[in-house]
Amino acid sequence: MAEPQNRSGADTKGAADWLRFLATWARDPKKMGAVASSSRAYCAMMVRHASIGVDGPILELGPGLGVVTRALLEAGVDPARITSIEYDPTFAETLKTRFPRVNVVWGDGFDLDATLKDGGETRFAAILFAIPILQMKQAERQALFSSYVRRLRPGGNITQLSYAPTAPVKAVPGLFEPSSSPLVWANIPPARVWIYTPTGPAAGH
Repeated sequence: MAEPQNRSGADTKGAADWLRFLATWARDPKKMGAVASSSRAYCAMMVRHASIGVDGPILELGPGLGVVTRALLEAGVDPARITSIEYDPTFAETLKTRFPRVNVVWGDGFDLDATLKDGGETRFAAILFAIPILQMKQAERQALFSSYVRRLRPGGNITQLSYAPTAPVKAVPGLFEPSSSPLVWANIPPARVWIYTPTGPAAGH
């Protein structure tokens, strides 16, 4: 009897999360970017392509209610390595409750210096990005991701959840170039993970 009860509890939790996500999207669609959180298969694909094997801290931007966070933990990442920056205060509080060993920060993932208060010194093994940016101009996106690349450790990369059919952020010569995962059909809508790999001098930092 225990197994069906556990499944029911997970289903109830998932339904509650979906309703909370939908309500937040209804208040501010541009901030959320999607009407439902990403599927576990999609988040697992993101983690598979993220450079989590590089030593050092991992930065998660836009964790929502923690689907990617859970995928990181299921992949064996030590929660003490993860810093998750969430803009929505209620989501941030939920994340702190669900993942007490993860460093959850309520703040702006677009301004890491102000949010992390580290003077720009922290270098990350991987950055996992799930904040909508299609409303931004391409030059602004490139500038943003250039700033993230400068915070990567050697061998690190940026992975992005986005429903865009082409790379949301175009290459910056000598700094990074995009590629993509296979299409994940088990997601609404089907989508790819975009991977941004440092190039040229930036690859060695």
